Amino acid sequence: MSDLYSDLILDHYRFPHNKGRIENASCSCKVNNPLCGDHLEMSALVKNDLIEEVKFEGKGCAISQAAASMLTDYAKGKHPKDILSLEPAFVLEMLGVKLGPNRVKCALLSLEALKKTLLLLY
Repeated sequence: MSDLYSDLILDHYRFPHNKGRIENASCSCKVNNPLCGDHLEMSALVKNDLIEEVKFEGKGCAISQAAASMLTDYAKGKHPKDILSLEPAFVLEMLGVKLGPNRVKCALLSLEALKKTLLLLY
């Protein structure tokens, strides 16, 4: 693997956190990246104005899957509006590696999925 894949990214890719579906989710949404074939489905359970649980299903490269794992970890316990205000730079910084234009789209797929999921609440 190249330097692009840090130990943290590889760990989240091999052992993803929050992988699966929430059966009684408050909201869920599917997105895909047609350029590379990555796809994600996010589901969230929101109670008392906080994200109690968030999970993802999907297939894709190490970057897209690791970003989904890391972002779902971050989102737990947050207010949906706080997640909706996140900028792409937050996810890119969270990954901690320099990405080319094609990989940026992979990295941001999870943010797109989570925002679209949470927008269904409003």
